[in-house]
Amino acid sequence: MKEWFTLVNSTTIRSEVEKFMELEKLSLSDLGRKTGLNVGSLSSIITGGRIMSVNQLDRITELMELPEGHFYDLYIQDNIAAAQPNWRRLRPFIFKCAELNKLDCIRQVTSWLLDNIVYCPVLFDAAEELLQAGKKDAAAILYEGVAVTEHSQHSERLALCQYRLFTIKLGDDQAQNLQAAAQFELYVDRLDEVLQLDALKDLANVYRSLREWNKVDKFAEQMGTKARMHYFAENRHNRKVGDPYSKLSRPLFVYIAYSDLLRGEVCHELAEYGHALQFILNYTDLSWVKENDEEVLRWKGLFQEWAKTNTYVTKLYSGDLGVLPEYVEHIKIIKDDILLSLLNIAELANRFNVNVDQIFEHFRPEILLLTEGENIPGNYYNQRLIVERLTRLFSELSEYFLQKGEYMVGFKYLLNSLEKSATINYDSNTVKCVGLFENYRNYASPEIQSDYQKLFREVYQNEKNNRLTPIRR
Repeated sequence: MKEWFTLVNSTTIRSEVEKFMELEKLSLSDLGRKTGLNVGSLSSIITGGRIMSVNQLDRITELMELPEGHFYDLYIQDNIAAAQPNWRRLRPFIFKCAELNKLDCIRQVTSWLLDNIVYCPVLFDAAEELLQAGKKDAAAILYEGVAVTEHSQHSERLALCQYRLFTIKLGDDQAQNLQAAAQFELYVDRLDEVLQLDALKDLANVYRSLREWNKVDKFAEQMGTKARMHYFAENRHNRKVGDPYSKLSRPLFVYIAYSDLLRGEVCHELAEYGHALQFILNYTDLSWVKENDEEVLRWKGLFQEWAKTNTYVTKLYSGDLGVLPEYVEHIKIIKDDILLSLLNIAELANRFNVNVDQIFEHFRPEILLLTEGENIPGNYYNQRLIVERLTRLFSELSEYFLQKGEYMVGFKYLLNSLEKSATINYDSNTVKCVGLFENYRNYASPEIQSDYQKLFREVYQNEKNNRLTPIRR
């Protein structure tokens, strides 16, 4: 980097380029030749005061041997000084800032542009492009700006911004996921009727990972009702142009079957096993589905597998342990959802005091992979649900082995579960782990007790941080 460069508040890009040209003894022709820029354009910029494009700025910055994006703050000042925003110039600048992760620059430009509500549509479109390109943080800034500007408008674009922000905010932290879902609930009904199906699915899935079963049932029921209305509409299959259902993430019938699957799971969790079996029967029989393309057939096959598995599980939890051998043979063949299968077996063993040592021995390689954090087979659940189930599996395995007196193994799983609980703010599982440890504290080695205390301090600090973090509404 050149030592001559000094940036002060009154500095402009033009003055720094002029200083550079003077020190390097460059003419406009020299500058044009070295940067590959048109001399006439450079003349308009240097002598005429015209604001350069971000591409021109990047080329000059490179020649000056300065880091890419070095002048971006000044570039914003130069554009603001021009008084009238130029979207054709600022749009590429926003995308380049996203590429370089200069989020503060995006925030400044967005705030300036949204002084005029006319820029809401173009900023929303830019946010959609950034999101598609995987630039979630940059897209979130634009969505937030548009949402604030249109907060009183009750527009569909406002609802879309809130939907996008909801999906962007979701992560491993269960407390933050709960906050994001609660905020988005207020806007889901303002979305386009078809898009509501995916939004309701996403809300139900988040509350599923949070084990908020009343919420799961509420949104699953809404999704199923709306999906049935659309699927069985008289004119749907006669539509030839502009099929609105093409923008859905799944075939339309899936939202009906998935509603029954979720509501069956709610009944299962509430120990209403008879009702759970009725919902399972609903998505077992999909003969009413009219489409038969490859994607539809794939989903129908999945629901058939899930129905068979969930029938076994529901019978087992209702106390019919005679089907346990059949269930085990079934999951030996169908290993796509081994995490949930192992969790079910561990929960059943603890609930009914059943010895399942041989089963765990058979699945030792799979349990080892889960313990080591390897990729989990099955791509049908989101990461939040996977982490939640993995955390519960470790706590159930801990309880199983501690009760059997295998303390070293039991405490290993307990610490794994507690660590994951701390990472995702899973309070109910944390309480279970603490209770288990206190029950068996006398059997813990000094090393285990030290590791536990360290993790417990981390849990306490996370809880303290959550209390100090204001909830944004």
